[in-house]
Amino acid sequence: MTNPLRIEPARPQHAGVLLSLVRELARFEKLEHQVVATEDRIRDELGAARPVIEASIAWQDGGNDGGDGPAAVGFALYFHNFSTFLGRRGLYLEDLYVVPRARRQGVGRALLRHAEKRLREAGSGTVSLTVFEANERARRLYAKAGYAPDGSTRVEPEYEATEIRLVKALS
Repeated sequence: MTNPLRIEPARPQHAGVLLSLVRELARFEKLEHQVVATEDRIRDELGAARPVIEASIAWQDGGNDGGDGPAAVGFALYFHNFSTFLGRRGLYLEDLYVVPRARRQGVGRALLRHAEKRLREAGSGTVSLTVFEANERARRLYAKAGYAPDGSTRVEPEYEATEIRLVKALS
C-alpha cells in the first residue's frame, strides 16, 4: 500500500527542499555539474512580489528514507507564458521529477494535474513542455495525460540529446 500523497505549492521556506530535488534530477540526467542555483536564489524567486517561477512539491509519509514523517518525493517547476495567437496565458513545464522510490505510484500524474489546475485557475489555455526523445517513461506519462507532439524537435547542444515539444490544450 502506498502512503498518502500531498501536493503543495512551493513556498520560500521550501527552497532547500526544492534545490535538493533539482540536484537529484541533475544527477539522474548526469548534469549535476550544471547546477549553479542556490537556496537563496530559489527562496528569493519563490518569495518575489511577481515571481517568474512557480513550483509544486509532492510530499509523502515515509518519503525518501522510509521514515514516518513527510518527505518530498517529487516536484514540478513551471512558469507562465503568453500566446499572441490565442490571446491567452499558457504554462511551460520546465521540470518534473519524481524520486526513484516513489515512481509508478501516480506522483508524476498528480504533479501534472496540480500544475494544470493552477493554469485553469489563472484562465490559461495550454501547457507545453519538452521531453528527451529517449525518455520513454516520461513520454508515456505525458501521452496518457493528454499531451501530444506539436511537430517541433530540437537537439539541445548542452545535453547532446533530441527533445520533443509536447502540448496540451486545457480549454
